[in-house]
Amino acid sequence: MTAPAQTRSSADLIRAEEPVLAHNYHPLPVVVARAEGSWVEDVEGRRYLDMLAGYSALNFGHRHPALIEAAHRQLDRLTLTSRAFHNDRLAGFAERLAALTGQDMVLPMNTGAEAVESGIKVARKWAYEVKGVPADRATIVVAADNFHGRTTTIVSFSTDETARTGFGPFTPGFRIVPYNDLPALEAAVDETTAAVLLEPIQGEAGVVIPDQGYLAGVRELTNRAGCLFIADEIQSGLGRTGRTLAVEHESVVPDVLLLGKALGGGIVPVSAVVGRRNVLGVLRPGEHGSTFGGNPLAAAVGTAVVDLLETGEFQRRATELGVVLRGGLTALVGKGVVGFRARGLWAGVDIDPAFGTGREISERLMAEGVLVKDTHGSTVRLAPPLTITADELTGALAALEKVLT
Repeated sequence: MTAPAQTRSSADLIRAEEPVLAHNYHPLPVVVARAEGSWVEDVEGRRYLDMLAGYSALNFGHRHPALIEAAHRQLDRLTLTSRAFHNDRLAGFAERLAALTGQDMVLPMNTGAEAVESGIKVARKWAYEVKGVPADRATIVVAADNFHGRTTTIVSFSTDETARTGFGPFTPGFRIVPYNDLPALEAAVDETTAAVLLEPIQGEAGVVIPDQGYLAGVRELTNRAGCLFIADEIQSGLGRTGRTLAVEHESVVPDVLLLGKALGGGIVPVSAVVGRRNVLGVLRPGEHGSTFGGNPLAAAVGTAVVDLLETGEFQRRATELGVVLRGGLTALVGKGVVGFRARGLWAGVDIDPAFGTGREISERLMAEGVLVKDTHGSTVRLAPPLTITADELTGALAALEKVLT
């Protein structure tokens, strides 16, 4: 990468945001101007190893050549038609994504939160038309400490008070149970239950991995109760954990999958609800939609993402480099790291509070040229691009060891 022509300094740009941007984020004080692969550059030309990868939106690294080429090629032809007309890229994208995930139909949207909202609507419609739940009585069971987005309906079933406080009144129809607790889940499911909506691994909560058998138990329970299992794979899916989908670690096939982030290759927002025909088939014209959902540019990039995942290369890399990640973190336990949870190239690292908060550790790592993100006190998340090399990953772990000493 070549250093960008400097116009305004990082400090100037950060100050300039203060009066004109809503204060709904508290980013690290780095201003990224260029990026390639696993690396980003700030406006002064300082390089940083990206160990967050846009919360998994950049699973294939910054500006992956195949994805950039697909976007350029489509930009020269057609970008948007709305769904008032067909476009020549959408059918192929839907066919390929359904085949990759082992499902029948695709509802294309744009953002992760849109996919979740769409999944909720589909589950309720299915409950009324197929299951026979009385009108306006459908319930959806969710897990405590979930993160599915920040729209009004979604924060209605969040247990994070920062996300909820000041945004009521809340949408009814949700029951919250502890995560990784099958008896509690079973007690909450009844004849009004449309669906159980879960993250196979809870990302925002600190990469919380359920006990082996939990997801299979959820599948068995929902089958027995006659309700849907909706798996939110927006962060955990598309190669991150060493499988195409995190549910594959237990050979589970949900009724509905929610996908996003990496589906857009870090280029455009692309999300999708993917599911069985007798579930997504309940939607009829006019009942749901999106002007940009399934646009030709998104479909072209999404198809290129499917191309990459079909090779299995990125799932293998996440598995193999995950061994390096776990080994490096294991060596730090008792040396500033209290514990960690990891699957594939994804880890939640609990820092001893005596060594600093998660934010402080993130700032110290930034000074060492490594970018991560904290969550919930002293927990730091690591989610590097799946294109990272073993040497780069080892370097990031060495930087973590340095800031802890």
